[in-house]
Amino acid sequence: MPRNLDMTALRSFVTVAQAGGVTRAAGFLNLTQSAVSMQLKRLEESMNLQLMDRSARTIALTAAGEQLLGYARRMLDLNDEALARLTHQEFEGTILLGVPNDIVYPAIPEVLNRFNCEFPRVKVQLISSYTNELKALFASGECDMILTTEDAVEPGGETLVTIPLRWNGAPGGKAWRQRPLRVAFCQHCRFRTGSLRALDQAGIPWEMAIESGSDRAIEATISADLAVGAMLEGTEPQQLEQIQHCGALPDLAEQQINLYAVEDRSAPAKRQLIDMIRQGYGVLSTPKVLKFG
Repeated sequence: MPRNLDMTALRSFVTVAQAGGVTRAAGFLNLTQSAVSMQLKRLEESMNLQLMDRSARTIALTAAGEQLLGYARRMLDLNDEALARLTHQEFEGTILLGVPNDIVYPAIPEVLNRFNCEFPRVKVQLISSYTNELKALFASGECDMILTTEDAVEPGGETLVTIPLRWNGAPGGKAWRQRPLRVAFCQHCRFRTGSLRALDQAGIPWEMAIESGSDRAIEATISADLAVGAMLEGTEPQQLEQIQHCGALPDLAEQQINLYAVEDRSAPAKRQLIDMIRQGYGVLSTPKVLKFG
């Protein structure tokens, strides 16, 4: 008698293979780790094969698992294509997108607006936080895709653009001339340590004008000409401007805007959102220009 493969178990198997572990896969599937592990075990027992090598700290595929992965992807693609064609399910659902606070503008509003026009029934839930927290959420499967600001990209990510940090202050402000230099950085800001180190190396005395975890409070302090801060070129809000200091302040390092996303061949809306994000952030290499196609 012919036997049938469990499509639910196959989806868990493919997701674990793509995500690199049960924990992240469980988050993406909205299941518990034990449920995913049970499905993998049931799949292995139904085929009388060992599909996962669990001897190391990270799960790897056995030779049989690698062979099954190709078949499983094709089966799931066909399954999802049939459902999509008949029920239009590919244009529904929720995508969890994580973006650091300081690079939401100017790209993300443009991206979300365009995506909503093309996929009005897909909800993009924006999670705005700090890079370290977003990476933790992505690792646990609580975000479908995230953007980060980092010195380098980690395995599984891609660099969208590399942008220099610039000193920012109030329009026409004079705070940058004061010594000690008054600076304002959020407590969790990844630019804080490197910027202060640059000042120390340049022999410029400084003092912290505000201690806060709120980006709005930092921006208010800078826009009042009470301090200066550092932002990626082209991402500064309208109430701030780059300081034309003519060498009075040290140059700052470049930062990478990186994208981390789990490949989902069966979700055209996700693929399209990723493409829009690539395009939206790619044009930041030309400051203050943000137009699609």
